Amino acid sequence: MIRSYLFLSLFVLFCQLCLGQPDSRQVKIISDLQKELTNDLKKDNLHGSLSAAIVEKGKVIWAGACGYASYDKDIPADTGTIYRICSITKMFTVTLLMQLVEEGKVKLDDLAETYVPEIKLLPGYDKQTRFTLQQLASHTSGLDREPQGIPDLSFGPVDKWEEKVLALIPHVSFHSSPGEQFSYSNVGFALLGLALERAADKPYVQLVQERIFTPLNMNNSFFAVPGDKRDRLAPGIEYRTGIINTQTPLRQIDGMGYRVPNGGIWSTPVDLARFEIAFMNGTLIKAASIRKMLEIPSGSRSYGMGMMIMRDNSLTMIGHDGSDPGYTSQFSIDPKTGNAVILLRNCRPGATDLISTTRDVLRRL
Repeated sequence: MIRSYLFLSLFVLFCQLCLGQPDSRQVKIISDLQKELTNDLKKDNLHGSLSAAIVEKGKVIWAGACGYASYDKDIPADTGTIYRICSITKMFTVTLLMQLVEEGKVKLDDLAETYVPEIKLLPGYDKQTRFTLQQLASHTSGLDREPQGIPDLSFGPVDKWEEKVLALIPHVSFHSSPGEQFSYSNVGFALLGLALERAADKPYVQLVQERIFTPLNMNNSFFAVPGDKRDRLAPGIEYRTGIINTQTPLRQIDGMGYRVPNGGIWSTPVDLARFEIAFMNGTLIKAASIRKMLEIPSGSRSYGMGMMIMRDNSLTMIGHDGSDPGYTSQFSIDPKTGNAVILLRNCRPGATDLISTTRDVLRRL
């Protein structure tokens, strides 16, 4: 009872960072978002947290966090708390792909087997089932979502992820023929990441660090959170059928096995806002490359390359969502304005509908 009282009383605190002086319109949007996130975390009652950032006109106008950074300690989350960003990682992988395309190191229609000949060991692989880098990036390779029959492929240190990828190849089936239809595949993005590092002759993790994290001063973004940053990490909370599981997310702190290029990044909303600004203003890749990422291939309806395209009557959003044991995430951009909203949460599931919430804020901006 004492802990519950402290939990509810501390929950009204909302760590925030306002850059500049927000106008009355922005103040109202920010205030409403704070109330929604705080109230939803109270409903969750999982001792978790939500962290957010809003970008308008190429600037971070606000960032904030509410709730707790640890399941078993009353440590309030703040704007420096680090979360697993889950499948938002795929946006980084395809950004890297387009950088290599611009540099002439690869072509989108290159066969993946050119860089990863081990792909020929896939069951059912032949001349009719060969797939390209673009098909891997757009989830139209035909590969199943996950490998079957091998335990612990989603666990293991980051520096061993390539070994996990090669180990899973004989255990992946084709869901459909390449280019025939959209079929979400984490395996496909793992193979894409391996192809890119071989094409560039440099480890995938190093490529992302040197080409994205370091030049953008994303100093709280990692594939493996270093020891001196571990106290800033928000451990994940998984809640299913009345049972709270913190052990599975804890096992994945040091690595997610083969899933490095498709879900392995740790970050903060502020760091992701830096990525979004550089992505949209042409610092990372050219506008033509972004347009290419947003082309929806045959057989798909709402996914380009590493990017979801979500449309309703009043707004088109691009970006990505994410979900892993103990974590959920949403990265939403209005491509017309470049405005963006980013939400990271260290509990799964949760009362906040991340897609609807980011859509509402973007519409109001």
